Amino acid sequence: MTGFPFTLVGFDMDGTLLDTSGDLAAAVNHALASAGRAELTVDQIKPMIGGGARHMLAQGMARTGGCDEAELDLLHRRLLDYYEAHMTVLTAPYPGALAALDALADMGVTVAVVTNKLEGYAVTVLDALGLTDRFATVIGGDTLGPGRGKPAPDPILEMIRRCEGDVATTAFIGDSVYDVRSAKAAGVPVIGCSFGFLDRPAADLGADAVIDGYDELLAALRRLGRGV
Repeated sequence: MTGFPFTLVGFDMDGTLLDTSGDLAAAVNHALASAGRAELTVDQIKPMIGGGARHMLAQGMARTGGCDEAELDLLHRRLLDYYEAHMTVLTAPYPGALAALDALADMGVTVAVVTNKLEGYAVTVLDALGLTDRFATVIGGDTLGPGRGKPAPDPILEMIRRCEGDVATTAFIGDSVYDVRSAKAAGVPVIGCSFGFLDRPAADLGADAVIDGYDELLAALRRLGRGV
């Protein structure tokens, strides 16, 4: 660990560690089709990901004509039922993600996942991909209760507590404004991923640094640690 500035690095999941866009888009389109709506492309759905399944579906419904809360409740359940049965058909780690996790582990850095995906779903996906044991903890959007997912600081602070870390030596990696706002509210430096599910240019996320791929992660963390 000599010379490395962080002892704990947290990762968002969808659009950061894993490309889940194909499976999430299929679930959204299943719900849309059940309501007689036109399907959306994966690229149209990608910017909707990050705030949880209901938020994602609400944006999809708005894009195809809108809906009321009762219809959204019904379709949200249909989306979840479909996704539960098709979570890892297309989902895979981003190129270089596993090598970056290995490199951090070799330096004794603790890694964790903080996602707005439901905790049970996050663990199921990580289990299916054989990744769960890599992480000290997995915190989902429902782990701490309503209103305490990202962009609130609570899940990142809970990650630090569970991992017996310190705000001063913790960094976070994500692809959305939810990740950036959560990390900054927790007092933690944050790196944005330009390859994620962006709803705006990566430079506009407000992150302390941006990477275009996992081969850039360790160098970016070292620069953050030096305050560069």
